[in-house]
Amino acid sequence: MLNELIDKRKKILTDSEQHKNKRNELNALASTFARERNQLNGQTREFVDEAQKNKDLRDQSNAEVQRLKDERNDLNEKANVLFEEIDAFKKEHGAINNARGIKELQKQIEKLEMDQQTRVMNTEKERELIEKIKQLRIQIKEQEEELEQNKEVHTKLQEAREFRRAASDLHGKVTEMAELAQKHHDLMVECYRKADKSREAADEGHRKFVEAQEAADAEHNQFIACQKELRDYDKVIGGLRKKGRKTKVNKEQKAVRKEAEEVFQQFRAGEKLTTDDILLLQRAKLI
Repeated sequence: MLNELIDKRKKILTDSEQHKNKRNELNALASTFARERNQLNGQTREFVDEAQKNKDLRDQSNAEVQRLKDERNDLNEKANVLFEEIDAFKKEHGAINNARGIKELQKQIEKLEMDQQTRVMNTEKERELIEKIKQLRIQIKEQEEELEQNKEVHTKLQEAREFRRAASDLHGKVTEMAELAQKHHDLMVECYRKADKSREAADEGHRKFVEAQEAADAEHNQFIACQKELRDYDKVIGGLRKKGRKTKVNKEQKAVRKEAEEVFQQFRAGEKLTTDDILLLQRAKLI
């Protein structure tokens, strides 16, 4: 029975070591997944921060676009007032027969410029639009040259031209800032896309971490259970061994007692005792 228990204890000890090694292996794997997950979460935060920076820059650029547009529109409005007066003079004096007024031509140019800025078109369409704007500008210039002969009109025309020139400069800045706003918008979208991708990878890493940690905990529980069984076996085996040793001692003591009694009977019969005989009688507590 003792040998059978010892064999069973050896098997449990082997199982215990296997569970411990597997637990340590899974804990190491969980640590790796946790480290990778944390790195990915860090990348996600960096991408989100970068996206927010580009969003702020985009909003700033859009605000600047709006400010420039307002300023450009104000200048165009001032120019339009002057061109209305010039057109009124032209109609009154018949300066240019059956021709569209400068204000009307300028509004058409503004509409085409807005289309160029906001509509998506291929290269050929954009060239056609630019050519239309060019032709309209030529018509305006022809009318202005005719009207410049009058001093009063000339002064207004010069002032209107200055407003138009300033508005045109602002239109260029509007386009430039709008392109910059679009650039930051595209960068923001790309950063958010990278953040989403990084976050998905981090979530997957976290899932693997949880699985590995749970598996490690299960192995640890198995290890603890084996350790408990080992302690139980140690108690039983220790008790059996102690009992065996006690039985052995009792047998030895009985054998000594029997032998000592025989020697003692010989001593009572008058036989001479040797030193070993005396020691034997002392061990048996007969003398």
